[in-house]
Amino acid sequence: MMNLADHLSAEIQSSITVEYLNGSGQALKRKVIRNAMISLGRNEFRELVLRVSDGKLPQNFILKQIQLFTRFIQDGKSSVVLQPDNVQLLISNCPSDKLKHFMKTLIIKHEATKGEKPVNDRMRLLSGLPRSFETISPVQKKDVAQANEMRAKCNTQTPIKGKGLSNRGPNTMNGGAQKRFRTVSSENTLISELRPSKKPTLTMPRQMHLSTEQSLVLSTVLSGKNVFFTGSAGTGKSYLLKRIIGALPPKSTYATASTGVAACHIGGTTLHAFAGIGSGKAPLEQCIELARRPGVRQHWVSCRHLIIDEISMVEGEFFDKLEAVARAVRGRDEPFGGIQLIICGDFLQLPPVTQASSQTKFCFQAKSWRRCMHLTMELTEVRRQTDKTFINLLQAIRLGRCTEEVTEKLLLTGDNKIERDGILATRLCTHKDDVEITNERRLQQLPGESHTYEAVDSDPVLVKTIDTQCPVGQRLQLKKGAQVMLAKNLDVARGLVNGARGVVVGFEGTGKAMPKVRFLCGVTEVMKTERWVIKAHGGIFLTRQQLPLKLAWAISIHKSQGMTLDCVEISLSRVFESGQAYVALSRARSLEGLRVMDFDPKAVSANPYVLQFYARLKKERALQQSYMDGFLLDKEN
Repeated sequence: MMNLADHLSAEIQSSITVEYLNGSGQALKRKVIRNAMISLGRNEFRELVLRVSDGKLPQNFILKQIQLFTRFIQDGKSSVVLQPDNVQLLISNCPSDKLKHFMKTLIIKHEATKGEKPVNDRMRLLSGLPRSFETISPVQKKDVAQANEMRAKCNTQTPIKGKGLSNRGPNTMNGGAQKRFRTVSSENTLISELRPSKKPTLTMPRQMHLSTEQSLVLSTVLSGKNVFFTGSAGTGKSYLLKRIIGALPPKSTYATASTGVAACHIGGTTLHAFAGIGSGKAPLEQCIELARRPGVRQHWVSCRHLIIDEISMVEGEFFDKLEAVARAVRGRDEPFGGIQLIICGDFLQLPPVTQASSQTKFCFQAKSWRRCMHLTMELTEVRRQTDKTFINLLQAIRLGRCTEEVTEKLLLTGDNKIERDGILATRLCTHKDDVEITNERRLQQLPGESHTYEAVDSDPVLVKTIDTQCPVGQRLQLKKGAQVMLAKNLDVARGLVNGARGVVVGFEGTGKAMPKVRFLCGVTEVMKTERWVIKAHGGIFLTRQQLPLKLAWAISIHKSQGMTLDCVEISLSRVFESGQAYVALSRARSLEGLRVMDFDPKAVSANPYVLQFYARLKKERALQQSYMDGFLLDKEN
């Protein structure tokens, strides 16, 4: 196992703007460094120092009293205000995971040193010590304990009255400047210094573990190679993809997916929205003209890393067209116009959606595929399921093999009693119409008052665009007893994760009553509205505020892709495409939590061209094994 902290340190590379402020908080002087190295360390007096280097003469800032603003840390942006020096450091275009780790380290180290005696000007003059800078050591548990001890002392002190900034004297900034700084803060920030009497308890920087396979993929991506990584369901593809996105500079990285829901999960946009060429059915020259429109062209030109998730649903001819458009718009003859491609998916899952009369053409069959992809890598360690029998059964289904033993095991699940604590199994359906009919009928059958929740959208005109990418609908109706599913990670430690299922046990609150949900994980929670940010055509951002719930008596197999369900019922009588049965069955965590209805072995199939592709991949894996051995040898040395 490899820790992602191996890629993280007390040093980040980003753009930075250094602003020197007057007493009113206005910038008197501003210096912009497009490619800066920012390091956290200690000087000759063991004071905490932030060093900013542009490759020439580094500048050191002593961290005495500070404020951190991290509302946009997910976008690689943050700021540090140095008090009483009236200096503001605006950090941007930093890989988000690295920035989160850096800022967490900064606040823990800063809090832990608050009890130390400050160095005055006289001590500096008389010390005779040569100037030095030593990079800070990694955060230890004793640092966190010391930081929390200092916070506990602060929390017992009398809160500062009024709404001004903490640790800032009344003459340092006027009300306008105070208002300005409060605007960029947020209750959802990683670190907040705005309420000194309510500072949260600090914890160690988050440890994110990667397997050897995942580490190799990430290292290969960071080396600049074009990579397609694949693997069966539950091998951690989505998790790895998010770590890759968090390790790349935000301004030049575009995260896309073949479907709106998949794009929303990784904080990106659909591949079609990024490309700006509509369905891609128009002649190539017309597609190039569409991609050269203002706004769309800017995407293509500024993109250095293009991420495409759920590649199995992207049509081969569309991929070829994108490759040609990229070369034309960017004016470069290299494959994909020189853009680094990071592509993820499993071709043995859902295929491209095509007209019944046309032949399905996968991306690996595209003329430009081999020219574009430097390496194909496969994740083989299944993490969703732990039962070897179930894992082997799913691997057989994935390859379209349905032996008598597999059939027998699946038929036996038809008698499984999988309902628990009044929470029913979610039925996976092949058709969207079946989902809507099932959920609507079951809701109507419930007695009691119906509560309706309307979403608040940033642009009501573009509701359809939001609907295609947002995992929750514009309108939600609930009753006591309604079976629901969480559509967003709220608290992973408590089990409130995307896909967690529960039942509405009541409604609470004055005014608009909010649903109280008892989840299968044992947590009962009164739900509040959440906010989704969606990237649409032309680079515009759309938002939806809605309860993070959807009815869960039934969901479609397409919408379940990427989910893990602990209690699921599946009807495979209407399977109409290869891979569909596998996607449905692989959502289950175990055989005990699965009930298969109307099972027919004929429902299990795999596309022969895809099987050939993976057979070839298996032969090539021996060559890639030598690459992995070299990687591990370098790591040991």
